[in-house]
Amino acid sequence: MLLQGETGTGKQVLARAIHRLDEKRSKFPFVTVHCSTVSEGLAESELFGHRKGSFSGAITSRSGLFQAAEHGTVFLDDVNDLPLRLQPKLLDALQRGSVRPLGADRETRVDVRIIAAANHTLEPLVAEGAFRTDLYHRLNVIRLLLPPLRERGEDLA
Repeated sequence: MLLQGETGTGKQVLARAIHRLDEKRSKFPFVTVHCSTVSEGLAESELFGHRKGSFSGAITSRSGLFQAAEHGTVFLDDVNDLPLRLQPKLLDALQRGSVRPLGADRETRVDVRIIAAANHTLEPLVAEGAFRTDLYHRLNVIRLLLPPLRERGEDLA
């Protein structure tokens, strides 16, 4: 599911409401990933976890945010800022329902709903090669466009 709209239009509020209204997933975690603030060097470890010793400073194994949201929802906020290098691994996780932590030799199954939000239209990024076409189509199965607040004065009251 892809939510599109300007910054401040309530994409995260809508994503949380969708999560809360789902009888199957509402009792499990809602995990937000701020794609614009995740450093490119640590993004893979943040999302998918890592095993002890897989890189300098990995003194213990750690689950990623996908595992933390097991049976719940992962909200990818500002997915348009996701590093291009990480997009194939995210696509693989969406398609196969599993993640491979850094340094692991096995995949871990995950059962999560993905809701992505973009504060810019993704089509130009796809055309420029800055966002993968296949990931865009995978996220864009259901798209909701949120109008800016200046067009929804009644929502401000």
